[in-house]
Amino acid sequence: MSTVAPADDAHPDARVRAVFDDIRTTRGSDFINNFWRYLAFDADLLEATWAEVKRVMATPSALDPLTKEMIYTAVSVANGCGYCVHSHSAAARAKGMSAAQYAELLAIVGLAGKTNHLVTALQVPVDPIFDADATVRQS
Repeated sequence: MSTVAPADDAHPDARVRAVFDDIRTTRGSDFINNFWRYLAFDADLLEATWAEVKRVMATPSALDPLTKEMIYTAVSVANGCGYCVHSHSAAARAKGMSAAQYAELLAIVGLAGKTNHLVTALQVPVDPIFDADATVRQS
């Protein structure tokens, strides 16, 4: 059960309608997913979040769109966000992720979780070669 009601396309706030229109234009689709509809309870939060998502995920950068979606999926798995796992794995598939790539992604997520827990439990100190500050001091 949600804590707020979802916004529809006839939302009274013009800023909400403008964000929905920009999402449609940016994504080339008429679909507005539930995340945006529920986030629209606060137009300021909706605008700020969409601006950041658009900047990071939809603007060309050093990472290709498929890689971005796969990273987002991995972080969503680690954070336990089922909604985002579904949303971003679907987006990754739409951008060309194969079943083999998804299986490998999940294997990496599982391995990272395991080794992260082991390092945390053992309190393994960081090797100086991995510490950018230590590398600078040694130069």
